Amino acid sequence: MGAFRIVELDHVVLRVVDVDRAKRFYCDMLGCREERRLDDFGIVQLRAGKALIDLVPLGGFLGRRGGRAAAADGRNMEHFCLRIDPFDERVIRALLAAHGVTPDRVEERYGADGYGPSMYIRDPDGNVVELKGPPQRPALNAV
Repeated sequence: MGAFRIVELDHVVLRVVDVDRAKRFYCDMLGCREERRLDDFGIVQLRAGKALIDLVPLGGFLGRRGGRAAAADGRNMEHFCLRIDPFDERVIRALLAAHGVTPDRVEERYGADGYGPSMYIRDPDGNVVELKGPPQRPALNAV
């Protein structure tokens, strides 16, 4: 097999026109619950089972990076995250380099299972994929 296996989808980050409207849709209709807000980044994180759905306004720090609102010719997703195990930075970097992919630096980031190591890469179309290792500190309200 490879250097790691995908465990599950950790979280999805959606760029939205109206965070409150999106929150009502995901919480009131689909049963998610607000887990935390990071107002400095403009993120509202919703618990969706074991995963998170992050909502970012178009005008916020992350939302602006994607340009205008989603349309046939524009993206709506900021990035998606794959929870991987194990997370051996040296082995992962070697694997990525062998395929011509250069990851960003490893940082501790919050995800569905808590805080853990992660790195960002881009797929051939420019989509951002986060590779996230096992948690080193637990989530705030994990199921």
